[in-house]
Amino acid sequence: MLICDTAGARRLTLGTRHEPRLQAPFNHPTSAAVAPDGDVYVADGYGNSVVHRFGADGALKQSWGNPGAGPGEFSTPHALWIDPRDRVLVADRENNRVQVFDRDGTYLSEWTDFYHPMAIYGDERGMIYVTDQIPRISMLDLDGNFVGRCRGTLNGAHGMTGDAAGNLYLSELPPEKVTRLTLLS
Repeated sequence: MLICDTAGARRLTLGTRHEPRLQAPFNHPTSAAVAPDGDVYVADGYGNSVVHRFGADGALKQSWGNPGAGPGEFSTPHALWIDPRDRVLVADRENNRVQVFDRDGTYLSEWTDFYHPMAIYGDERGMIYVTDQIPRISMLDLDGNFVGRCRGTLNGAHGMTGDAAGNLYLSELPPEKVTRLTLLS
């Protein structure tokens, strides 16, 4: 995994390319998020069932998770997000839930009512957005309470981010395209 600056220059390399390892970084990572202190969290979900935590210097600090459906277990951890409460939200795709952890990997809770969640994004208002394979976008508050839901794309968003204006950007496949959803005031 490469970490680059906004100009595209390589800043850090995590793991070793073309050397997949079970339970170790990486088999086939699916998502990454950076915490305010620079720690990098990586969902290693297509060959592993693990979340890895790296320091800002690239050193592996810890990994957690095993295959399964219990608390702290995963079946395709597909996306993650660090929320304003400094928690790690993990889209546990095949278990149809978002698991909530503290930054050290301690299980706190889970949010359900998703069908294969694919992406997570949190906006500046403290709203959490989760896409799934129905396809739909669910909006939740920081306590995991349902706020609203819509169908934002035809085939579902595999990835998602947003901007300071409140717009959402959805990466779709198939067909491969990016869709912008504009926040109406």
